[in-house]
Amino acid sequence: MEALINPEILRWARSRARISAGTLAKSIGTAEDNVLAWEDGAKRPSFNQAMNYAHHTHIPFGYLYLAKPPVEDLPLPDLRTVNGREPSYSLALRDTIRWAMERQDWYRSWLTSQGYEKNEVVGILSINDGIPAVVISMREKLGIPEIPKRGTFDDYFSKLVQSIENIGILVMRNSIVNNNTSRPLSVDEFRGFAMSDALAPVIFVNTADCPEARLFTLIHELTHIWIGKSGVSDAEPQTHNREEIFCNAVAAELLAPEREFRIAWKHFEDWKDNLPFITRTFHVSEWVIARRALTLGFISQADYSNFIGGKIAAHKARNKDGAPPYSRLQTGRISKTLAKAVASEALSGRMLFRDASRLMGIKPHKISEYSKKELGF
Repeated sequence: MEALINPEILRWARSRARISAGTLAKSIGTAEDNVLAWEDGAKRPSFNQAMNYAHHTHIPFGYLYLAKPPVEDLPLPDLRTVNGREPSYSLALRDTIRWAMERQDWYRSWLTSQGYEKNEVVGILSINDGIPAVVISMREKLGIPEIPKRGTFDDYFSKLVQSIENIGILVMRNSIVNNNTSRPLSVDEFRGFAMSDALAPVIFVNTADCPEARLFTLIHELTHIWIGKSGVSDAEPQTHNREEIFCNAVAAELLAPEREFRIAWKHFEDWKDNLPFITRTFHVSEWVIARRALTLGFISQADYSNFIGGKIAAHKARNKDGAPPYSRLQTGRISKTLAKAVASEALSGRMLFRDASRLMGIKPHKISEYSKKELGF
């Protein structure tokens, strides 16, 4: 049976998904000429072929019957540096933003039902207040020292995530779209985003990135929340966006204070000889140290790019064995704070386990076990 669908929607869906006609044809199990004929209106796909088309372009099947493509505005400014090209969001990024917004919406409603009215740190300061004021405010609200006394950069990252969640900001971390391992996120496209909200602010960190870079991204996005500005970021040093420059500067100063950094830095013949001592001093990654050295003029852009390029290459070539258990991974994806709120509603009977499962990514019959193991109740 032929599907009486709109060819314009087919063209829109494939363009939106950034899939070639040949790749899509192979996924559907037909010839490329057939896909092109469907899109031109010269032929019609069968009902099953239309369903497969919708599935592989990641749109609801019903969209194929629309008179014209839907408007898909996303309320997050694009703050990325895209080498002079016209920036646009990939389908993976769009779906990730929607995924995060859905959970933010639920959490906002839940907080309202609990009597909360406002998160005090959202927009507490502005760019006009200056970098030192924001850094001091962050340290005070998060309860963190100027320089950690012990631990690795991984330890510092975990502690900061916990401290950020303790003040009501959801921190979500993922390298794929929702739980779909066949839809990876690209660090070349974005490193993170911030969704500022008076009640339920959200930070998302793209964990497809090198672990060493995530700490900087976390604080960069936190700065967006602090000044009350949403946006998708790549945190590139070369940015000309005033907001991004400010967020980069705050992250650098919080993680590696300039005064102490200048004292610690030695002008060795090979600048990298500084790394062992300074990483131990500030308990941050070599990536953060290189980034700070660049902004203070101790190394060149070429030095920085070559060094970071090596880090990225090593990360891509790494052995991917030894991933954490799924339940722990999922807690990081949705944020422990959100997981606790959803689980408490389900276990108390105020929410269907089916609905909780959709938000948490945990099977309904596993929620009780997951809550005991990962959430402590």
